[in-house]
Amino acid sequence: MNDWSAIGGLLGGIGLFLLGMSLMTDGLKLAAGPALGRILTYSTKTRMRGLASGALLTALVQSSSAVTVATIGFVNAGLLTLGQSLWVLFGSNVGTTMTGWLVALVGLKFKIDLLALPLIGIGMALRLSGEHSRRGAAGLALAGFGVLFLGIDMLQIAFSGFTTDFSLQEFDGLTGLLLMVLSGLLMTVLMQSSSASLTIVLTATQGGLLGIESAAAAVIGANIGTTVTALIAAIGATPNAKRAASAHVLFNALTGIVALLMLPLLIAMIAVLRDLLQLDTAPAAFLALFHTVFNLLGVVLMWPLVNRLTHFLERRFRTAEEDEARPHHLDANVLGVPTLALDALHQEVRRMGSIAMRMLRDAASGEAQDKLVRAQRAVVGLNHAIADFIMRLSRTEMSTASAQRLPDILRIARYYETLSELAVELSTALRENTTPVPVEVGKFNAQAEALLEEIDPDTAIRDRLVIDQALDSLEAHYQSLKSHLLAAGVRGELPVMEMESRLRAASMMRRAIEQAVKAAIMLNDGKTNVPHETESTPA
Repeated sequence: MNDWSAIGGLLGGIGLFLLGMSLMTDGLKLAAGPALGRILTYSTKTRMRGLASGALLTALVQSSSAVTVATIGFVNAGLLTLGQSLWVLFGSNVGTTMTGWLVALVGLKFKIDLLALPLIGIGMALRLSGEHSRRGAAGLALAGFGVLFLGIDMLQIAFSGFTTDFSLQEFDGLTGLLLMVLSGLLMTVLMQSSSASLTIVLTATQGGLLGIESAAAAVIGANIGTTVTALIAAIGATPNAKRAASAHVLFNALTGIVALLMLPLLIAMIAVLRDLLQLDTAPAAFLALFHTVFNLLGVVLMWPLVNRLTHFLERRFRTAEEDEARPHHLDANVLGVPTLALDALHQEVRRMGSIAMRMLRDAASGEAQDKLVRAQRAVVGLNHAIADFIMRLSRTEMSTASAQRLPDILRIARYYETLSELAVELSTALRENTTPVPVEVGKFNAQAEALLEEIDPDTAIRDRLVIDQALDSLEAHYQSLKSHLLAAGVRGELPVMEMESRLRAASMMRRAIEQAVKAAIMLNDGKTNVPHETESTPA
């Protein structure tokens, strides 16, 4: 066979394999329907279940990329947590080794055309007889299997043509191994399929073009190359999705580095394991076993490290909202000194109040609701953190005066959380309004803003009498606005639906300000800073 014929056969074999893999993957995903999502969502409650789900789904659809992208998509949608997604991703690496076994034990053992051509014929018959049904999808997958095997057959023929005059076995040593890792990685990146890369390596090794050690290095490179799909899927995704993609990269990179460092030992161990399992002595079967073993080795390596990895990733790719939701002042180190812990609580609850007050102003000015919803999640997160810190503090020894202050701080935090909820509801009510703002609404909003200035949680209340007078004035403006809106609705000057939404908005604003006033008074009533005491009594 001349070189051009071999090169043409090589390109054609790769093309047929990729086409078959694409058809098979599409068909299996269509046949599975929504089951893929249900399995990922409900079968990831434990490490082992997540690992098994990832492996089985990848073996089913014969594409770790499909499972990886689907998993990151579920994380992006909030249907899977970061912890759940990690084990599905690790399992997908184990599941993708099924391709190696398929090629080694089936693709390189039978007279391919006797198997492939009937599969294509039967598959397309099913496809044509049920184009929009599961039968048609299964037929597409069956035809894909057939095309995939034809690609393997063409690759075998092409590599047998190369072996007469060319060999890569001369490239040994560390440099040669690194070059083979790079080759496997680049093949996977260019073809966007580690299965295709693995098939090329297996058929090349079976044909005598590559030695076992070089082929094993190329398999490691192909495994690392699969991470590119995860990185692409994470572009523009949520922080958790980016963390999941990063975990996938770290898993494959760590597994590849360890396997490369242990390569001679792994090859010796796998030779013993192959004999114990009485597997085929062909190089392709050896490499399929190597691919499976080193991915299982990666799972073993990650098992004790995954909690640390999760904590590490949670500190990365943080959004402004996540940073805002993280307590800035609550530190476990001060729990042993109650007065310092109370100071930290006061600072955190004031910061929480500032966020809630900002939300109310943003809602009144027509800020985008998604921004308000994200801020509201931050307020809820801070409230939970404050409550947890107070629970831990209450277990320590402190003075009676300090202990009595803890319920007040919880109450203040609850006022601000309610304020944030009302801000989101206010935004919804205001979005329903389409007519120009009545004069009375403007007067009410101006009085509300003036009162908000007086009760800023970051500053002390200047004059309690001023606050009481401002509240009375706000109530008078509210009653006047309410009467005006009801009269306008009766006269038909204002659509009934808009009248109701404006009444609802005014009521929410009034209630929100009442919550803010209660919190501000409690923060500034002289009990905020508990004096340092020389004696401590159990709470």
